[in-house]
Amino acid sequence: MPKTIKILHIDSNHPLLWQQLQESGFDNQEDFVSSKEEIEAKIHEYHGIVIRSRFKIDKTFIDKATNLQFIARVGAGLESIDCEYAKSKNIELIAAPEGNQNAVGEHALGMLLSLLNNLNQANSGVKQGIWNREGNRGHELEGKTIGIIGYGNMGKSFARKLRGFDVEVICYDILANVSDENVKQVSLQELQQKSDVLSLHTPLTTETNKMVNTDFINAFSKPFWFLNTARGNSVVTQDLVEALQSGKILGAGLDVLEYEKASFETLFQENNLPAAFQYLAKANNVLLTPHIAGWTFESHQKLAQVIVDKIKKLNLKL
Repeated sequence: MPKTIKILHIDSNHPLLWQQLQESGFDNQEDFVSSKEEIEAKIHEYHGIVIRSRFKIDKTFIDKATNLQFIARVGAGLESIDCEYAKSKNIELIAAPEGNQNAVGEHALGMLLSLLNNLNQANSGVKQGIWNREGNRGHELEGKTIGIIGYGNMGKSFARKLRGFDVEVICYDILANVSDENVKQVSLQELQQKSDVLSLHTPLTTETNKMVNTDFINAFSKPFWFLNTARGNSVVTQDLVEALQSGKILGAGLDVLEYEKASFETLFQENNLPAAFQYLAKANNVLLTPHIAGWTFESHQKLAQVIVDKIKKLNLKL
């Protein structure tokens, strides 16, 4: 019988995570290179596992993890884990949305201001010697209505960042009574009627998968700017492109794309560039970043600290 709780780390994280767990008496072990099948062959030896997004924790994996008491994901979402099956095995699930919420809120605001003021296009033009003032006339945020879908940690962070602007902030969420001093909760229909800007802050679920499609976009009463710092699979890219081409969507800031692999580490699942992506890559009113909204130096440390604190609070047994 082991004398300490054994934790397997299968992704690299901020060193404080390892250090503080070690100082608290946990037995840390790492394996950043083995395949999922190789990890499965030894996972029965461990009481906990710390992951980011290297591979899915599915039923097969959980069945082999006969001594596992917790799965800790150093990130915001848990969609890479079969959560219901893990819970049925009394495995605690830990995530850290508190750790990168500020980073995501700031990134979303930065994308929005860049889109409204044509910073992407203007910067590119000037660097090519093109001094086009009228072609880069921007829009002010003041007086706009900002619609947020998903009012959890990330949505709340974005709403807080908007407090310095003279705007109306509304949100739609599947949970009731989430309004606070920064936002008014409304129905989805009201949000689609009023919004000048839509920002997604939802997890990937069966309800949000491919949620932003042609019908969803056309339900908005006026053209709008669109931000997605949540999950790429929530948006049907081809439908988004068509809305950009028609002017229904005035501009898009996309930190995530449906073409990402589950690990979030690479973009395309095959060595080809879809036509929809080729359009996004060339469009002056589209801003693309490689899933870095929550990827700051500060959040790297915060995420690790949140995970450590949550692990230490668990009632673990040898």
